[in-house]
Amino acid sequence: MRRVLGFTLPILGVLCAAPVALAQDKPADAAVQPAGQNPVALNGKHFLSQPLVTEIYTADPSAHVFDGKIYVYPSHDIDAGIPDDDLGSQYAMRDYRVLSMDKIGGPVTIGGVALSVEQVPWAKEFMWAPDAAYKNGTYYLYFPAKDKQGVFHIGVATGDKPMGPFKAEPQPIPGSFSIDPAVFTDTDGGSYMYFGGIWGGQLQKWATGHYDAGIGDTDLKQDDKPALTAKVAKLAPDMKTFAEKPRDVVILGEDGKPLLGGDHERRFFEASWMYKRGGTYYFTYSTGDTHFLAYATGDNPYGPFKYRGHFLLPVQGWTTHHSIVDWGGKTWLFYADNQLSGKNHLRNVKVTEMHFNADGTIQTIDPFVP
Repeated sequence: MRRVLGFTLPILGVLCAAPVALAQDKPADAAVQPAGQNPVALNGKHFLSQPLVTEIYTADPSAHVFDGKIYVYPSHDIDAGIPDDDLGSQYAMRDYRVLSMDKIGGPVTIGGVALSVEQVPWAKEFMWAPDAAYKNGTYYLYFPAKDKQGVFHIGVATGDKPMGPFKAEPQPIPGSFSIDPAVFTDTDGGSYMYFGGIWGGQLQKWATGHYDAGIGDTDLKQDDKPALTAKVAKLAPDMKTFAEKPRDVVILGEDGKPLLGGDHERRFFEASWMYKRGGTYYFTYSTGDTHFLAYATGDNPYGPFKYRGHFLLPVQGWTTHHSIVDWGGKTWLFYADNQLSGKNHLRNVKVTEMHFNADGTIQTIDPFVP
């Protein structure tokens, strides 16, 4: 999830009511306003886009098109009264609420509780960024959570409707660890899970192949060696287990060598998302403490991937977690900032269009306008 800057941002001119339980399928308007009607950001500019919903706080949006509609699977931010720290303890989310819309810019429906931590036998706390998939009439919700020993694993829950409710498996996915699951289904029907995050996401604690609580709370502190990176594993046909041992998602620099741990503006931090355009696979991710969304490209789901650049500049708040989806002949980026609350742990999901250059590179998006 998110480290913070060490201070609390002032409340903005637009406020959000404290998150409360809402009725199932409550519509909300997806606000898309001209810049002149937007509140002023802390940097004196206006926001490129407006929050999809204001009734609850949402972040880490995983967007999918199921049966002709757009569904967004975000984390559900709450204020648990926990002080900010570098490991994301303040992100003490406890359940998931799914958003749906018939079109970009149209009304947004906020579903009821799709899954709560109390309904997951193995989990104790920290229901962080989820994702979803569909196969053969079943919807799958993938989520990270800490177990009773404080170790992150990835769970899976199933349902017969895209907005849930979902029923969790009694145990996490065997061999899973860390956070931020993202499931990509290729054109041949094969599905792959990308996952992992350093710092509070505990990826560094698995560097030896098993969980080692004695390893540091940030990374391996090896700036001159290949950086820790995301993991990828093909899913078994049941969509509930790995078909193989997870492997590294290798990101190469211009020199053909893996990015180094000290390269904080380019190396992987968290928030994997795979997007395919033509025959090119775009592995996208967050750089975390340098606040960028970055991407690398390859010719297969496993990589290696060649680093290509940043495609979203820093938002208001510490960083963002995103997804990319095609809809209506266009490509859309779902992301989040803290416009509504001014607090890093109370965020709001947004969407904006993405554009590609003729060579397949992504045009960089500035989340602010004059």
